[in-house]
Amino acid sequence: MEYVVLVDENDKALGRMEKMEAHEKGLLHRAFSVFIFNTKGELLLQQRALNKYHSGGLWTNTCCSHPRPEEETINAASRRLYEEMGLKIPLIKIFDFVYKASFNNGLTEYEFDHVFIGYSDEKPDINIAEVENYAYRSIDAIAKIIELVPEFYTEWFLIAFPKIYDWWKQQTFPKTI
Repeated sequence: MEYVVLVDENDKALGRMEKMEAHEKGLLHRAFSVFIFNTKGELLLQQRALNKYHSGGLWTNTCCSHPRPEEETINAASRRLYEEMGLKIPLIKIFDFVYKASFNNGLTEYEFDHVFIGYSDEKPDINIAEVENYAYRSIDAIAKIIELVPEFYTEWFLIAFPKIYDWWKQQTFPKTI
């Protein structure tokens, strides 16, 4: 059984709950999102596996999940990045935010999301149980697709992307890795 860490609006741990129960009840819990850029400044996107419990087949950031109870969030982000995308690279936390999104299957994502970035030109080795496909896309191309067909993307990506876009505009590329 997988558990998530229930938190308050300041990310103070309040306890733990089985993951699906927390999503059924729409309770605020700790999560993370990872955004990997290559040296050209393109973002590595993943298309979620079609069989995911929600948002299957939609495009999103490089990886996201929940830390286990007693697991440091950055360690969980590194673990899941390797489990989903086969990448082992250093991560840097850049900000966090809270969001809430409800889905047609009755589940609600209500998350205190820690956002991490990293840089890599490595080709991902995807876990097909988690990831259907991947692609590197420029930030401007992603912004244009979101404008035209937002339904191609996950709810949390649509919320996080403007924040990432603002951060990205302040960066200098190409990066050395």
